[in-house]
Amino acid sequence: MLSHLTALYIPERLSESVTVHSLDARHASLQIIVGGGLECIAQGDWQVYLNADTQKAAEPNIRAMQLLHETGLDLPVTGNVVFLGRTGLNHDTDVPEHLVRCAEALLDTRLTQPAA
Repeated sequence: MLSHLTALYIPERLSESVTVHSLDARHASLQIIVGGGLECIAQGDWQVYLNADTQKAAEPNIRAMQLLHETGLDLPVTGNVVFLGRTGLNHDTDVPEHLVRCAEALLDTRLTQPAA
């Protein structure tokens, strides 16, 4: 069964766009998106999924690091990252709007489309 949630996706490559869109949020699918084993960092009502294997070898994901810094976390981040919301200890939800708005302000761009 698919578990589609709205996520904030920040690719490692600066030539790729940061997006907010629906994706399959099962852990196996998230592993494909981040390109390896999952590391999850939880903070309040959101969490970020990273590739656990690339944190020491790859180029930094500057946009993801900036967003994390704005939320009070100063962490080295490499590779593609996926931000989702969370409730309880292990339940993924849609990415919170306040996190999307923070990313939009940092990147000076609109990431979501207004509802029709």
